Amino acid sequence: MEINREQAYALLREWVKSESLRRHMLCVEAAMRAYAKKYGGDEEMWGIAGLLHDFDYEKYPEPNAEAKTGHPFEGVRHLQSLNYPDEIIQAILGHALYSGVPRTSQMAKCLFACDELCGFVVACAYMRPDKLQGLEVKSVKKKLKDKSFAAKVSREDIALGVAELGISEDEHINFIIEALRPISPALGF
Repeated sequence: MEINREQAYALLREWVKSESLRRHMLCVEAAMRAYAKKYGGDEEMWGIAGLLHDFDYEKYPEPNAEAKTGHPFEGVRHLQSLNYPDEIIQAILGHALYSGVPRTSQMAKCLFACDELCGFVVACAYMRPDKLQGLEVKSVKKKLKDKSFAAKVSREDIALGVAELGISEDEHINFIIEALRPISPALGF
């Protein structure tokens, strides 16, 4: 089966009912497409990995790493049944630290690095009157230091993602902001 964005988006709409989760997945897709362009990856494949990384989260929110059940294991099994490429499968598994799957490809490293930071950047943008358009790196970094702001976002995962990419935190934050600005309308901004 040849995969494409239209089919992946239909799968997302079938499995994900939460508009906020759908918006998050669109954010990660946009960031992954931008990183694919930067690193010479396949934009369609990288985008699909970002689009589908959490598609099973609503149905299977309680992971059991030992039994390999719950998110993302259930979704990955479904993608495997549809013959999705192994690179996407490994990236989706690797975005969950508890899966034990190492992030060896650039795609997998980018997916992990984008996931938490995309959510955090959007949370920062919601607090601003001009949303993403005027958001600056220094504002995001200031909010990262405030542990009560978007408290569920793992600052440790963000730092690990930056380290695995081998770029500066400032560069990664700015990259995510720039990648998300074009999809502002889809995010409700």
